[in-house]
Amino acid sequence: MATIRKYIQNFLRIAAPLWGIIGVSIVLLYSIGRLAEFALEAINDGLTIWQTIVLILVVVFMAYSEGYRGFHLRFSPRVVARALYLHRFPTVGNSLLAPLFCVGYFAATRRTLMTIWGGTLAIIGLVLLVHQMSQPWRGILDAGVVVGLTWGQISLWMIAVRVFQEGRYRCSPEVPGLVVDPSELSSSPVRSS
Repeated sequence: MATIRKYIQNFLRIAAPLWGIIGVSIVLLYSIGRLAEFALEAINDGLTIWQTIVLILVVVFMAYSEGYRGFHLRFSPRVVARALYLHRFPTVGNSLLAPLFCVGYFAATRRTLMTIWGGTLAIIGLVLLVHQMSQPWRGILDAGVVVGLTWGQISLWMIAVRVFQEGRYRCSPEVPGLVVDPSELSSSPVRSS
């Protein structure tokens, strides 16, 4: 019995973090693919000079605000920290729902729960609003989102590789009751706030 329990524990230590990061990646990649269609449609239909300027401004703004600030500095480090937490403390329930756990939909601090659920509702509202827009404006906004999501996907993979090589958190996994020793945090400039 103890051997089976140990085997399951060892399996979950590998499978849960992989499932968490791969599951989040699937959602990001699906979104990138869907939105890229609308962005390319707008660009292929031809843009005026004014629309081209707006496109460039939206892409630059979204690269910085969504890609760098949102994903690279906050979302990706937290997702990977929670995946590392799953590696260290796997449970069957958290492992089965690893993508949701890694994002922070449950078993998270109050602040993280409010941020994730509030952010999800805001995204749903924005998606419904942008869906009502006509081309090329929808495609222009979607182009910015594609850039931000792509930055987020790449940073997620890069941070995951580095964190699992180092075996150290880059930020707190924000799990209730867990206090991360500052010596266990990577000296990386990436921060979670």
